[in-house]
Amino acid sequence: MYAVIKTGGKQYKVSMGAVFQVEKLNAEIGLEIEIPEVLMLVDGTNVTLGKPVVENASVTAEVINHGRGSKVVVMKKKRRKGYKVKRGHRQPFTTLKIKEIKA
Repeated sequence: MYAVIKTGGKQYKVSMGAVFQVEKLNAEIGLEIEIPEVLMLVDGTNVTLGKPVVENASVTAEVINHGRGSKVVVMKKKRRKGYKVKRGHRQPFTTLKIKEIKA
């Protein structure tokens, strides 16, 4: 059984016990959260599509940790003008582990 969920403006295909990273959530480590936006459920040969979400379906996940991704360097330069700007960015994320998929 697996599900397609939506969180942080992105979609993720998840199954029981899956560990993955999503956009940063405001939840403490060890806390179980419920994700109500389930877009699709697949159980063997039974496929349930939502319009846009599946009714009475949710996914329960445990917050494993919070972190920041690797650095992305942003460089701006204008030739012959002496203008250079170098900036970095590290995107925050939350690591989740799927505990239960409710249909």
